[in-house]
Amino acid sequence: MSEPQCIVDFSDFLASAPGRYVLDWEQSLLDQAVSDIFGYHAMQLGMPQIDTLRENRMPLRCVALDRSSAIPQWTQHDLAGRREAAVVARFDELPFASQSIDLIVLPHVLEFSPDPHSVLREVDRVLMPEGHLVLTGFNPASIWGAHHWLRRIGLQPFLPRTGQLIALPRLKDWLKLLSFEVNRGRFGCYVPSVRTAQWLARWSFLEKAGDRWWPVLGSVYSITAIKRVHGMRLVGLIKARKELRAALAPAVPIAHRIGQPVIAAGDPMAARIGVSREAANEPAIDAAHG
Repeated sequence: MSEPQCIVDFSDFLASAPGRYVLDWEQSLLDQAVSDIFGYHAMQLGMPQIDTLRENRMPLRCVALDRSSAIPQWTQHDLAGRREAAVVARFDELPFASQSIDLIVLPHVLEFSPDPHSVLREVDRVLMPEGHLVLTGFNPASIWGAHHWLRRIGLQPFLPRTGQLIALPRLKDWLKLLSFEVNRGRFGCYVPSVRTAQWLARWSFLEKAGDRWWPVLGSVYSITAIKRVHGMRLVGLIKARKELRAALAPAVPIAHRIGQPVIAAGDPMAARIGVSREAANEPAIDAAHG
């Protein structure tokens, strides 16, 4: 198969040798990431060239495809054989009820979306509390990321032109604002920006070296986040102690009969509420004899 001379969109990149290299690395990583996530409903958004849910054991697994993008002819048959359901929708208006999905995988969705914030908010809406979100993206702080920015000065594009690379710290800030907690992540694809399968195989030894010596410079990253929902816990009525109720009671009644003391002089309650012994022994005056 001849390599494309110019990378125009994401499908062109995935059909090239570097794209297949990325698919193989992400497939192996995502198989491990989703294998221990349990629930009832799992969904993958976009990128039908990879089955991110094949190692997941949830009863219902589906892939959502954006109607604005062209779907390859082989996708329909492939989806029917690998996944139980497929829907076509806008990623910022998913046709699912709120808090109904246990796992959502976004393979390179945010960097090719015109409004990644809306996509993340929609994912937050449909994801259940304590649900999992798995994302993959291209790292701008890498060799491939530097090649992507240098296209502005005339260098031949390596990654798709339409992609807006999102730095990992920036993505973590977005997730934090939506109450997501990032619990694990991984970098990969440390090979240089070469275009042939032969040169990719020659540089493949950098994968182990990169994981050990410069892990944050991988060209592709993957993170897993959990949706946290903080709520109130009802603990029931709190009963006041007997002494507290007595201290809060009225200290002096409005009127008493003549000769009846308000508070006895030896009563410890008199000292507690600041009543002197003389005031305590003084008989109350009936309002009728004032």
